[in-house]
Amino acid sequence: MGGETGERSRGQSRRLPDFLQSVNLKYVKLGYHYLITHLLTLLLIPLMVVILVEAGRTDPNDIRQLWLQLKYNLVSVLVFSAVLVFGSTVYIMKRGRPVYLVDYACYRPPDRLQARFTQFMEHSRLCGNFNESALEFQRKILERSGLGEETYVPDAMHYLPPRPSMAAARAEAEQVMFGAIDKLFRSTGVKPKDVGILVVNCSLFNPTPSLSAMIVNRYKLRGNIRSFNLGGMGCSAGVIAVDLARDLLQVHRNTYAVVVSTENITQNWYFGNRKSMLIPNCLFRLGGSAVLLSNRSADRHRAKYRLIHIVRTHRGADDKAFRCVYQEQDENEKVGVSLSKDLMAIAGDALKINITTLAPLVLPISEQLLFFATLVAKKLFNAKCKPYIPDFKLAFEHFCIHAGGRAVIDELEKNLQLQPIHVEASRMTLHRFGNTSSSSIWYELAYIEAKGRMSRGHRVWQIAFGSGFKCNSAVWQALRSVKQSPEGPWEDCIDRYPVEIHDGIPVSQTQVLQH
Repeated sequence: MGGETGERSRGQSRRLPDFLQSVNLKYVKLGYHYLITHLLTLLLIPLMVVILVEAGRTDPNDIRQLWLQLKYNLVSVLVFSAVLVFGSTVYIMKRGRPVYLVDYACYRPPDRLQARFTQFMEHSRLCGNFNESALEFQRKILERSGLGEETYVPDAMHYLPPRPSMAAARAEAEQVMFGAIDKLFRSTGVKPKDVGILVVNCSLFNPTPSLSAMIVNRYKLRGNIRSFNLGGMGCSAGVIAVDLARDLLQVHRNTYAVVVSTENITQNWYFGNRKSMLIPNCLFRLGGSAVLLSNRSADRHRAKYRLIHIVRTHRGADDKAFRCVYQEQDENEKVGVSLSKDLMAIAGDALKINITTLAPLVLPISEQLLFFATLVAKKLFNAKCKPYIPDFKLAFEHFCIHAGGRAVIDELEKNLQLQPIHVEASRMTLHRFGNTSSSSIWYELAYIEAKGRMSRGHRVWQIAFGSGFKCNSAVWQALRSVKQSPEGPWEDCIDRYPVEIHDGIPVSQTQVLQH
């Protein structure tokens, strides 16, 4: 009985908490605070529309009589003018510049870097670093991971023994970043000298000179470019990088921002036997993305999306959350990233806070009222009713959930009450490319485009988790019916997807794994 209880508690710790059970009122207040900060804009726009409509209906004789009356009442004219000027000034100052996503590119590694399951396990055995227990553990993780047979690992990992040198890590970074940026410049026709802002994020590889400096040097970007290099921020850093670029685009007029998201595997492969540190070896794969943002009004007609909201949640003040994804040395001084058994529960708490803050910004009024009414009834009147979990399918047509692993996708599908088609892009990205860290949400968006599902006005929710612990959301709206860009990552394989997956294992792989 004790064994069964322990197994049940361990299983629960690996699941997201049930969002139906608890919602913290202070995070609802934070979401409504965001809503209230935009209240002036929301009130002024309908008021101006009403005034224009009424003015159109007014008889010319009535307008003439009004003019004659105002001509002899200078005080009224001055007060009205002052109010009009003040209101217009406040509106213009508070209104942020629109940020457009012109295009993006995802790196597609060459086929020679693919790591098939049998090859992965044989390579792990021959390198001599893993004992039998560690090898068996990795085999079981691979079987249930949701990854397919065509994911990629860097050149250094294909050698026996592996060659995780600094030179190899630089070569991997250049291969991924330059591969994505080259495609981006080709597809958009933007010249490198036109880029005024550069933001690069990579958690585990931060050399000197920085990755952003490597890009500046390669493309001979201009000398006054605002460049930033974000490190150690985990798989949600891609949204953080977009947020930073958005803030910079509010200050610097008429320019482009390039956001590059990647992770480096070469020097961060774990060669020890601690099981909590072996999981990243099985899930993380080679990949990266480059995104072109613009605040130029002339780019609206050719841009794919407009950025609507970004909501960031940071749980780093909590010690358990801070240490749940932690780079450290094991007992044999082998460096790796350890994943806590409480990771899913911590991710669930961060997600709950994030979506509670996001909800007032994106949900229809009907959903907000139901949500708020049940919450107030529970908090103030101690009513025995579950909080109403809003239907986010009414706010978004598409969901790009970070492809961190099968369990994450499963739990979000369940807790957000999504349909299989809503998580299809995440599952297929995990299957085809593995966990490419912060760039995975762009491979997912590319999947939706390649399937021809993105129409004008559609809203997309990108959501990602990262060490620290963080949960970040970005909301985009399509400005047109978006088709797959040339040289897209799914260009030659989209017709093969979706594949059928049973219990984490693609049906086509079942026979392979049995052997």
